[in-house]
Amino acid sequence: MKKFSVLLVLLLLGAAGPWAREASACTSVIISGEFTASGRPIMLKHRDTDHLENDIRWFRGEKYGFIGLVNCDDPGKKEVWSGTNSAGFCIMNTATYDLKDDDVPAELMDREGEVMYRALEICETLEDFEHLLDTLSRPLGVEANFGVTDARGGAAYYEVNNWKWVKYDVNEEPSGYRVVTNFTWSGRVEDRKGVDRYEKACRILAETQIPIREWDHDFLINAISRSGAPILRDITAASIVFEDGVMWACLGRPDITPYEPFTEEGMRAE
Repeated sequence: MKKFSVLLVLLLLGAAGPWAREASACTSVIISGEFTASGRPIMLKHRDTDHLENDIRWFRGEKYGFIGLVNCDDPGKKEVWSGTNSAGFCIMNTATYDLKDDDVPAELMDREGEVMYRALEICETLEDFEHLLDTLSRPLGVEANFGVTDARGGAAYYEVNNWKWVKYDVNEEPSGYRVVTNFTWSGRVEDRKGVDRYEKACRILAETQIPIREWDHDFLINAISRSGAPILRDITAASIVFEDGVMWACLGRPDITPYEPFTEEGMRAE
């Protein structure tokens, strides 16, 4: 009986490891400013995580003040899971599972929140973010898609691992938008995750009768984040849309939580 119990625990731990990491998943969309009513890009992050209690907080960064989505159970950490700063720079991420190709140990990984914190305090443009990626010490400790927009109309996704990155400019998309979940186009096809959510989000946007120039935070939250399975899940913790300098946020399950507007200037003044 004792041997059976030990074996059962080992099996459960082996199964829990990958599940725990896969719980850090997200569905995202960036719309090019060339296709929006305001002329500025719009970005959605639908957050899936095992950190279900989230909050929006203001930070005094090295160069810019910024607001960011944080885990309530990680007080004091210099990490955020999406945010916008006083220069109009916005960033978010989705986890990937097909980019890491090295033996960097687990304790040096999962630094995406730290990278985004640093980006928000010093970056104004996509070029600033690219410079940051090039100059951070290696290994970066990340395996992720980063979605970035800026006040100049820049909009791109970056597929990033410990050593290199690949950029996809959303302003070059013929459709005017790009959907990203938990896989990359430069990584290993056999290790892709979130394909079902990617396909559903793409189908929703392709089949909607609402013209793309009318897509806004309200449309994205209702059409994507509140669309039901497989996008809306038990581990859904928040839905964030960055639009015209405003961070619209549902803190909690979007199907039962109203969204509220947050701005860096407004939160700084509180």
